[in-house]
Formats: sequence, structure tokens, C-alpha cells
Amino acid sequence: MTKNMTRSVIIASRLREVLLDGHWIANTNYKEQILSVDWQQAVQKVSSLNTIAALTYHINYYLAGLLNAFENGKLEIRDKYSFDLPPVESERDWNNLVAVFLYNSNKFVSMVEKMKDNILDQPFVDEKYGSYLRNIEGVIEHSYYHLGQISLIRKMILQT
Repeated sequence: MTKNMTRSVIIASRLREVLLDGHWIANTNYKEQILSVDWQQAVQKVSSLNTIAALTYHINYYLAGLLNAFENGKLEIRDKYSFDLPPVESERDWNNLVAVFLYNSNKFVSMVEKMKDNILDQPFVDEKYGSYLRNIEGVIEHSYYHLGQISLIRKMILQT
């Protein structure tokens, strides 16, 4: 850790890598992947795999829910709703989903970056959820997991 880098800045840079503009671990990121497909590719089913649109919605669902918790102290999201993607039936629908995802990604990174380091060790909403740091690291790990899926699904679609 360099002299001027706080833990919050470091963890925010890891979020930025996976969501917006990194290439260090996965050699890609969400923004790059989702901007490289059109709406028909985003909703195209490959076997029994989730669609790119569904995975984008899924990660965004958690980003939005955690942003809400950062702002009001309440965790109001539920796993069972995290794949309830509204129909994507046009380029406009897909572009709206992408825009909301990118907005929430930027806002999430910014909020984490501005957190005081002592907040990272505090319980997140309720002690049963662990610390802020554990939850933010969970977002990074979860995002890389699904980014790998998106990347592979995209490759499969482009080969057809």
C-alpha cells in the first residue's frame, strides 16, 4: 500500500477493475463485455446457461441493493429476486439496463472510495452480514465469477 492510498481507495480500485475499466485479473471487465453485445446477443440463450442480460441484471441488483443499504442502513434485497429480469425486447431495453448498471457501478466505486477506512471494519447493516469490507470483497468475487460466465457466453454466441 502506497503512502497516500487508503484501504478504501485500494478496494475501490479493485471494484473499478472488474466493473468498469480493468484488465489485470480477467483481461476484461463488465463494461467492455456488455458494451460489445447488442440486445439480441444479450438475451440469446446458450443451452441452459443464463443470458448476458440476466447476469448483468443480477450483478446490478446487488449493486443497487448495497447502494441503498449504504445510504439508508437497510438491506432490502433478497437473493430469490436477483434474477427477476424484466423483459429485454429491444435495443432500448438493453441500453437502459446497461446504463443503469454503469451508473450503479460508478456510484458504488465512488462511495467505497470515499469511505473512511474505519467503516470497512464495522458491521454491515447487521453483524450477521459481516463487515463492510467482507461485503465489498464479496461483490468483487461475485462479479468476477459472473464476468467469467459472460465472457464465455459471449464467445459462444459469437461462434454461432
